[in-house]
Amino acid sequence: MVSIAYNGNIVDVWEKFDEEDVYVDLGSDQTSLHNPWAGGYYPVDLSLGDANTMMAEHPELFKEKVQESLRRHAAAVNRHTAKGTYFFDYGNAFLLEASRAGGDVMAADGVQFKYPSYVQDILGPMCFDYGFGPFRWVCTSGKPEDLKKTDDIACAVLEQIMKSAPEEIQQQMADNIQWIKGAQENKLVVGSQARILYADAEGRMKIAEAFNDAVADGTLSAPINLGRDHHDVSGTDSPYRETSNIYDGSSFTADMAIQNVIGDSFRGATWVSIHNGGGVGWGEVINGGFGMTLDGARDADRRLKSMLFWDVNNGIARRSWARNEEALFAIKREMARTPGLTVTLPNIVDEDLFE
Repeated sequence: MVSIAYNGNIVDVWEKFDEEDVYVDLGSDQTSLHNPWAGGYYPVDLSLGDANTMMAEHPELFKEKVQESLRRHAAAVNRHTAKGTYFFDYGNAFLLEASRAGGDVMAADGVQFKYPSYVQDILGPMCFDYGFGPFRWVCTSGKPEDLKKTDDIACAVLEQIMKSAPEEIQQQMADNIQWIKGAQENKLVVGSQARILYADAEGRMKIAEAFNDAVADGTLSAPINLGRDHHDVSGTDSPYRETSNIYDGSSFTADMAIQNVIGDSFRGATWVSIHNGGGVGWGEVINGGFGMTLDGARDADRRLKSMLFWDVNNGIARRSWARNEEALFAIKREMARTPGLTVTLPNIVDEDLFE
């Protein structure tokens, strides 16, 4: 595999590939259009220096240039997709801002975008609907040897869970085991001796319990702080990214994030937060976050089981109410695994009768 970096403007690349008839199988973007007027997107045909000067001295003209560039950007993508390119939006507001600029990105109904976000195509049905999302931990000791021990603990837990995991999530389990085994080898340290892997409620709870036990018996030299990304199963309401595969209309509400953060606080989180704007822009998203300290105490064991269970299953329930097949599978499995859990399931309409 060869990776090529281009130091320039992506609009030039899309247009040049079109002119030269270079076929692109798959295209996407991670354009920072959640911050379009302050450096998140640079207009084509302007140098970096000229763009920065215009941004500071002539902001209204800069905005016009950004929107003009977005129209060109969308048009170039459309020419490629007409040739067969498969394009999906990352979710950092490219399609949203292109639509506001008058770019040709809307579907025939005038409501939906013509291209999906990658949550709709990939992360939603493969991960979020099953309860898998970015589970994080930080070794408060700051010691690499503690991080190595947590990697080994997490890997052992996942390998044990995988033995009895249903076929529907075997691939997710295998991917995470491969990831955690390769993390040390590839020196993939995030921040201060921290790690991220994708886990569902069962995985998060069992890994956290094993960490707490390791702190209690001295295997780990200091407490572990748990957290997660806002880009997860139930912590975020973001209709253009995290909740873009919830099709019942509720993706434009903030219910899930608010319920999530309140439930986390009641169930024993060390701290919680509710915030706006992360990743997709102010006014376009509500995020609920948490932190939990595992200090080896018995009460930490009680709290982690209660809180992590809610933190994930709140989102699976919401996704199941939107009639997402993977989420319906996951919440039914959770109810079978946890007798005290009762979630109302949606009534599926007979499409023939509906029509």
